[in-house]
Amino acid sequence: MQKVRKAVIPVAGFGTRFLPASKATPKEMMPIVDKPIIQYIVEEAVASGIETIIFVTGRHKRAIEDHFDYAPDLEHTLEKSGKLDLLEVIKNVSNLANFIYVRQKEQLGLGHAILTAEHAVGNEPFAVLLGDELIINEENPGLKQLIDIYYKFGKSVIGTTEVPKEETSKYGIVDGKLIEDGLRLVNYMVEKPSPEEAPSNSAITGRYVLTPNIFEALKRTPFGKGGELQLTDALMILREKEVIYSKNIEGIRHDTGNKLGYIKAIVDFALEREDTKEFMKNLILEKAKALNEK
Repeated sequence: MQKVRKAVIPVAGFGTRFLPASKATPKEMMPIVDKPIIQYIVEEAVASGIETIIFVTGRHKRAIEDHFDYAPDLEHTLEKSGKLDLLEVIKNVSNLANFIYVRQKEQLGLGHAILTAEHAVGNEPFAVLLGDELIINEENPGLKQLIDIYYKFGKSVIGTTEVPKEETSKYGIVDGKLIEDGLRLVNYMVEKPSPEEAPSNSAITGRYVLTPNIFEALKRTPFGKGGELQLTDALMILREKEVIYSKNIEGIRHDTGNKLGYIKAIVDFALEREDTKEFMKNLILEKAKALNEK
């Protein structure tokens, strides 16, 4: 069985939910305290055994390339000023993995972004991580949980989480036969169904491990909702030839793709960090007291 060495991270979207902040700064580069969202995603992939990161990017995402590149001027300045701890942090970012950048000329959906990366992936299994979902599990990274299932069965695996029924219209939804706790053999998938039409409340979390056969399935997939090439539709075509599994990912999930989720992520991370948690606790208590006094 081939090792899962590569991960595709689509980052070509415009991030319109964060305008005007995302006009010149990619939403993936927005910080959670002092680290951009995309770095957390890359670190999860690397901790899961990924060696090569393939960014599917656009003309307005140069900041992501710069972030993971060497910065000789900055490194020289940090070294000269004796800030060696920061120097090590900066160098480590550039050395996390091998980075490849593929330009997606039109934003035509997640399936199209993955198909754009076909030549960089080649004929081997690979992971996909969406650039706005953080899954925090230091002992067993979210993507690694899926890779472990791939190594067990040798088939594509979709990461899922249980969501309230009224929120199914925000996600791709999976239905399937329960094999063991949290692991299903997929029967059906649908993109953003209404609560009345949703076959389950098992939502796709933005983590996948896919066999290379997905590329042929994508080429056979018609454009769907919103005029986009939907990965969910392609996975249903792939399922005609091979079984697909879904796995509930264990860990704390943050959806930073919307403003409220992004704010919550900042608060939660700040409460966990040694250098910020006391300040954040006191700030929350102070603001709660002020609200109660109104």
